[in-house]
Amino acid sequence: MAMQRIAIIGGGPGGLMLARLLQLQGKCPVVLERDQHAEERPLGGSLDMHGETGQYAMERAGLREEFIAAARPEDQGDRLYDPGGVLLFDRNDSTDDRPEIDRSALRRILLNSLTPRTVRWGQRITRIAPEKGAFMVGGSGWQEQFDVVIGADGAWSCVRPLLSVAVPRYEGVTLVELGFDVDRHPRVGELTGNGKMFAVGDNRALITQRNGYGHIRGYAGVRLAESLAREWGSWPGENVRQALQNAFDGWAPELRDVIETGEFIGVRPLYALPVGHSWESQAGLTLLGDAAHLMSPFSGEGVNLALADAVDLADALTSTDGWSSVGRYERIMYARAAVAAEGAAQGLKSVFSSTGVEHVLEHYRARVHE
Repeated sequence: MAMQRIAIIGGGPGGLMLARLLQLQGKCPVVLERDQHAEERPLGGSLDMHGETGQYAMERAGLREEFIAAARPEDQGDRLYDPGGVLLFDRNDSTDDRPEIDRSALRRILLNSLTPRTVRWGQRITRIAPEKGAFMVGGSGWQEQFDVVIGADGAWSCVRPLLSVAVPRYEGVTLVELGFDVDRHPRVGELTGNGKMFAVGDNRALITQRNGYGHIRGYAGVRLAESLAREWGSWPGENVRQALQNAFDGWAPELRDVIETGEFIGVRPLYALPVGHSWESQAGLTLLGDAAHLMSPFSGEGVNLALADAVDLADALTSTDGWSSVGRYERIMYARAAVAAEGAAQGLKSVFSSTGVEHVLEHYRARVHE
């Protein structure tokens, strides 16, 4: 595989980590990213990096020091409230081995670690087709041939249909994303504490999470029909806010403050691939991260899985065993992802239920005794 041309479709954490690891092994992958530049759109909230997956990948990539400099071990706390504003659980232990890092900071570290021009920005892929033992990848006004194409392009991957007929299915829950500056919203800061806050009750949830640079990211989640979720996505922010105020009517004022004062960022319907998603291995094509195993964020595993996938796939692509090594990577990835996906599905079902707060409290108490 020494001279193979490798295209990584998607410049998220998994794709960038794979590019970094391949470069360390002397490969010259190309990352094709549809965004015009790194700051084009909001990247979402803070990520908790697990020792055996996310942190291990940073170590393998030679980026441990950069990670430590940007990580926030002080923001690992958990709080749980009921709809009346009663604090049911409050734990803040900075020795937990899941330090937080902003998604934007992680992407910046990975981008800075790559050789110049590894990432080609503004490359929206419209065609991937087999051609003479390789693959022709193209977009508007361009095309290029690659020996290996890796789909690291998320939920609506353009590579996945070449391997699998599976499509993401709506999970029945929609999150509305909100933003806060702590200096301007001290009440939300007090509510959140050092880390993450959940307020849960009767198929609804409010979530706030500390990010870096004095920011808090918030989410208001409700069970919603898919058609209505799409409708919300077309509404102005103030219309969505009014719908949320109706949905959370009767909740404590300090909790409703999250809905009423947050800067509207967007409507996020939750989709997932089937638990245990897999495909028949095909030479020259594979997937990692959400493209392979999209799940709800309620397992806390998404980015950690993508980074673990990148480590294993990089090892496979630099192996002397040919494509069979990638087949082994896929089987390892299927097993790892299936456990996390089942946990994510159960977590979502537990939070958005009539007895959600009891389930979450039980989960938090169990973690303390692990």
